[in-house]
Amino acid sequence: MTEDARVRRERGRELLRLYPEAVASFGRRVEEVARNQWAVATADGSVRELVERLTAAQARVPELLGGGAVPATGDPSADWSQAADAARAAFAAPGALDREIGSADFCGPAVEYCAQLTVQLTVATWDLAHATCQDGRLAPELVAFALHRVAPEQGAGGDPQRRLLDLLGRPTGPKPSPDPEVHG
Repeated sequence: MTEDARVRRERGRELLRLYPEAVASFGRRVEEVARNQWAVATADGSVRELVERLTAAQARVPELLGGGAVPATGDPSADWSQAADAARAAFAAPGALDREIGSADFCGPAVEYCAQLTVQLTVATWDLAHATCQDGRLAPELVAFALHRVAPEQGAGGDPQRRLLDLLGRPTGPKPSPDPEVHG
């Protein structure tokens, strides 16, 4: 086995552990979105738009890896669960991360696409938690992975989650007080 193949295999094993964790973390926040929080603003639109973007990204995974489409129901929470389950299964299939995939916005190794989705999910988890006044603490291993991908040359000073969010332009100040109308 070449050095390149060995590195890719190790990276694949790491992603088969981290990607499902990122999916689950985002999913827990989706489940806690109150009925009247779907229109709340996030860093890039509304809570509904954020969840729909991440759902669409996960729903594409089975198709990109040679599987079928994931049908939408119109319920953002149910659609998320369905797409997340299908994407996890598609990436976990034997040899899936060794494939090359191509689409209008990504061409390359599936392992790289999985890494990008893992970072995207990690940051989106914080965006969703922040917008809906949920716990914004991210899993340290997801933060470390995302920080290494976003800024591999960054030094190790300070809180890693704060460094990651600062690098991505996310506000890291105090979270707004929960609105009793939203959580009531």
